[in-house]
Amino acid sequence: MILPAARSYNSAMTSFQTRWHALAFFAATALCLLCVYWEWRGAPVRAGGTLLALKVLPLALCLMGLWRGTLYVLQLVSMLVLLYMAEGVIRGMGDTGASQLYAWGEFTLSWLCFFGCILHVRPYKKEFKQHQKDAQS
Repeated sequence: MILPAARSYNSAMTSFQTRWHALAFFAATALCLLCVYWEWRGAPVRAGGTLLALKVLPLALCLMGLWRGTLYVLQLVSMLVLLYMAEGVIRGMGDTGASQLYAWGEFTLSWLCFFGCILHVRPYKKEFKQHQKDAQS
């Protein structure tokens, strides 16, 4: 079911939700910066940097929607960062040296972003379900 156009779910944002929204945005931004630095200068797969730094493009394209607090983008990012989380775990267990530290940093930032997104969207989901329930009765 599509939400009514006149209803704005962003207007009821509490300070509790604002904290989760800020956590999600800043963790996603830091994750983008970390991944680019990691693949170009920090500990690239090949000396001189690689195009693997382009892995941040999907997340970077979502940053404006994250900044605005668009619910659809928050849901999308919560699923997208799971890929970064998986890469962080795999490379954290397989790499050595500085690359291993960057991998665990990627895992940590993606974990923070994931939970920031989920906890920010949660009250809106409850409100939407209540709205559906009210519409049926």
